[in-house]
Amino acid sequence: MKNDKRSIHENVLKRFHYSTDQVIEKPFNWKQMLRLFSYMKPYRKKLLPLSILMVLITTAVRLIIPILIGVYVLDKAIVEKDTDLLTVLIIIIASLFTLSYVANFLRIKWMNHLGQSVIYDLRKHLFTHVQNLSHRFFDQRSAGSILVRIMNDINSLQELFTNGVINLMMDVILLIGIFAILFSLSPELTLAVMVILPIMFFISTSLRRNIRRSWQTVRLFQSKLNSHLNESIQGIRVTQAFTQEKENMGFFDGVNTETFESWRVASQKNAMFRPLVELTNAVGTAVLIWFGASLIQNDTMTIGIFVSFAFYLGMFWEPISRLGQVYNQLLMGMASSERIFEFLDEQPIVSEKREAVRLDEVKGHIQFKDVVFSYDEKRTALKSVNLEMKAGQTVALVGHTGSGKTTIANLISRFYDPTSGQVLLDGNDLKDISLKDLREQISVVLQETFIFSGTIADNIRFGNPFATDEEVQKAAEAVGAHSFIENLPNGYDTEVEERGNVLSVGQRQLISFARALLADPRIIILDEATASIDTETEVKIQTALKTLLKGRTAVIIAHRLSTIREADNIIVLDHGEIVEQGNHQQLMDVQGEYYQLIKSQFNMLNAV
Repeated sequence: MKNDKRSIHENVLKRFHYSTDQVIEKPFNWKQMLRLFSYMKPYRKKLLPLSILMVLITTAVRLIIPILIGVYVLDKAIVEKDTDLLTVLIIIIASLFTLSYVANFLRIKWMNHLGQSVIYDLRKHLFTHVQNLSHRFFDQRSAGSILVRIMNDINSLQELFTNGVINLMMDVILLIGIFAILFSLSPELTLAVMVILPIMFFISTSLRRNIRRSWQTVRLFQSKLNSHLNESIQGIRVTQAFTQEKENMGFFDGVNTETFESWRVASQKNAMFRPLVELTNAVGTAVLIWFGASLIQNDTMTIGIFVSFAFYLGMFWEPISRLGQVYNQLLMGMASSERIFEFLDEQPIVSEKREAVRLDEVKGHIQFKDVVFSYDEKRTALKSVNLEMKAGQTVALVGHTGSGKTTIANLISRFYDPTSGQVLLDGNDLKDISLKDLREQISVVLQETFIFSGTIADNIRFGNPFATDEEVQKAAEAVGAHSFIENLPNGYDTEVEERGNVLSVGQRQLISFARALLADPRIIILDEATASIDTETEVKIQTALKTLLKGRTAVIIAHRLSTIREADNIIVLDHGEIVEQGNHQQLMDVQGEYYQLIKSQFNMLNAV
């Protein structure tokens, strides 16, 4: 059993080692934090000034009250037995406490609003940016890792924006004020009790790098935990089908343990700061009593001043302790902001030119000129491909797995750019065309259809958000989806679960067809789109496609003969190169690669 756990633990670490989501090594710098705080700019004219005003009021009240109690209440009103003065002082002190309470209430209210607003803006900015990144970015990162950045890392900044920034300002002002008052009350006693500060500063400084790296590690393991959870939930059917629940639970236990340990270590290091402050406070208090008592005995200090001094000294360690907490928040914020800014600094590999060509009218004429492409700069997916797809043609791409079919489709949609060569649409290089205009003219239907949470109508309307109910129904009828939709409990208003789990694979595929056709594109790409559809449904789709693809350029990636035999041009690919092309009859007559593919398919069907 121990060996099994050790094996799982090693597997966890091994998988983490090969992940792209690693601890980012950068020194702590205020420039990065200022970039983070720049998200407060939209609120600097209203919420921030009001909060700062409340901080100044609260701080002023806290600095005034000890003087009133020590110097005026004790040394004057009580010593001189002035009852009237004592009554006035009590009213003043009570009023100041009330003012401080109101100011604190308003400060917390406004800073909570400001903090939540900043978190909202930052999350919106990050999500918008991630949506515009290229496919290569998503190829290299898991969905769970991205989710952690947008949710957990931004959530961890909430306390920093809500309390940390304003507390930092309040405590700095308070410390300066206290130190100035202490020095004015008794310079020699102030120097005596402050002798411990340099030692505390030296020890706390040595903790900085360690604490920051620990919080970075926490964020990393949280990302891995989230990634594994996402994977496990999405793949639960496969897990259960292969009875791998025990192994999956064991792996989760390994990830969870590592996350727990990282939190424990980081929290332990964090916890070291407060006892350090309290120890300093204890030493300072001991010095105050010993040295202060001698000053009173020598008549160089009154009881009232001593009491005021004791009040201020107690107040002095409080902001010191809070500054330690704020510093820890800054360290956590730094760890999270580094991960957030890593994504925000990521630039799309596929980007739009500043003076991009706008497409007023698209015919759908596609050309590949000496196109070479590699996903990882090691293995070439396409090797000097030259091909032409005339406007309105239906072109089929066939070949073994890994031959480059989907790569060609990805380049047409400009999810990637060629390593070299050109892809042209109506004579324009795709790199020169507005991305929005290009993709509005292309509909892609994949083998694995993604169905969003919502109604059937919402999912079909995803292809054209402004389509009417009648247009949605027409698109569904055209692909043969209307009949099964009408039989659902609420028809087009039937709510589908996440990823459309209430629908069969074939039904989901039909909805994706309707979605693509509703967009009314000039170019349609079907990437193994009929692979999951039964023969009866495929007959309906083939009939619908003959009408619907008329006048449009269609790129079909498929293995089924029934799907490709009607194509105007069939392009046969092998290891990233075009080895044959022509219509079905021409390629069958040649008895080359295409003939062998069709023959293999027939032999497989006959064997069944």
